[in-house]
Amino acid sequence: MSEPTIEQGLRCSHVLLADGWASDQTVLFDPQGGITGVSDTTDADAALPLARGPVIPGMANLHSHAFQYAMAGLAEKTESAGGFWSWRDVMYRIANRIDPDSFVAIAAQLYADMLRQGYTAVGEFHYLHHAPDGRPYDAPGTMSLAAIDAARRTGIALTHLPVLYAHGGFGGEPPGEDQRRFIHDVDGYAQLIDTLSGSVADDPDIRIGIAAHSLRAVTPDQLAEAAGIAKATEMPVHIHVAEQPKEVADCMANLGARPVAWLLDNYAVDDRWCMVHATHMTPDETVALAKSGAVAGLCPTTEANLGDGIFDAPRFLDSGGAFGIGTDSHISLDPTQELRLLEYGQRLTQGRRGILGCGHAHTGTGLYLAALSGGARALGRNMGAIAVGHRADLVVLDPDHPLLAGRSRDVLLDSFVFSAGASAVKDVIVAGRKVIDGGAHAEDAALKPAFQDAMETISG
Repeated sequence: MSEPTIEQGLRCSHVLLADGWASDQTVLFDPQGGITGVSDTTDADAALPLARGPVIPGMANLHSHAFQYAMAGLAEKTESAGGFWSWRDVMYRIANRIDPDSFVAIAAQLYADMLRQGYTAVGEFHYLHHAPDGRPYDAPGTMSLAAIDAARRTGIALTHLPVLYAHGGFGGEPPGEDQRRFIHDVDGYAQLIDTLSGSVADDPDIRIGIAAHSLRAVTPDQLAEAAGIAKATEMPVHIHVAEQPKEVADCMANLGARPVAWLLDNYAVDDRWCMVHATHMTPDETVALAKSGAVAGLCPTTEANLGDGIFDAPRFLDSGGAFGIGTDSHISLDPTQELRLLEYGQRLTQGRRGILGCGHAHTGTGLYLAALSGGARALGRNMGAIAVGHRADLVVLDPDHPLLAGRSRDVLLDSFVFSAGASAVKDVIVAGRKVIDGGAHAEDAALKPAFQDAMETISG
């Protein structure tokens, strides 16, 4: 994208700071897009731009499969109605039609649309490594570099999570034909991490993390080696875990324990880890995961779409657990829908309201603040709060939105989360750069036709 200027700061009539809402504040930025000061606005700040509405921190999207944006809504035929495993067959068909050029177009459109709805950073859980027949591209990391290119074009902060995907199932089962492009051995995976780390070393908006697809896709020894790379480099570690009952049963049959319990017993799981989904846990596992410090990566709209189940959020949060949200398969890109559905799932199962306030008197505010904190930790980024030392990742809400009329402070944030949603997002700033202006991205005119061309190619 054309490089937006980093502003020196922003005057805010109403802003959600780390210690609560405040009025008439000036937030100052440094040339790298970090927040260097927050103070009462004075006449000396008059030259700085004025936010066009209430300002809140930008949200982290901790779990994305960018290529699946190309199939959003395409797996709703009755032939794929059996659940996750039949949905996966549709996903494989789409995945194996995507080349580097179409992937850039898909990811760039996705990231611009995420920004438009208030996400300022994304964790890209990436396993489209090779050509569909499994052969590596001539340039190492071609598909990962395409994701990085898409992030740079759009201005979203990216924690890129190349995925170690070595097998088709538990016990080292050989990959199926549809999985060939996902596969790495540990040596090849380590080389990929080295290549990508070197390519982004000087870019503060891009960082690299470690991911293992799932316990069914890596052996214990392979996971240990990947975790060792993460420990040595202090990278975040992400893994799909306990998403489906079948996965839990297969894990017990092959490893002798349930997935979350097995991970906690065999690895030094700590606050660098993100357990994506973690839907099917016993009460003891839920408490143990919370106490480990690992972030639960929850993707409620995708989990609902796939019929995964409902995460035991009350027990997890009561035990001190941290969570963040992700859009996963991108059925929805609205962070408020993820938070809303997380709360509503609990209401439907427990028959009461206001369950996940996360220690706050307002449910919407509590959910939003908790997801900010957990998402920032999962992506390894100093974001999620408007405070000195944090990134200047800010969302400006539309004060003229009908569903925010007459609202202020925590009532306004409740209304944003439970009613207005992302339609109330007006402007978005990432590391001090305005990337969404009045709902528009500077590259919209180029991104849309490229995405449409990619979709026609994939569908053809």
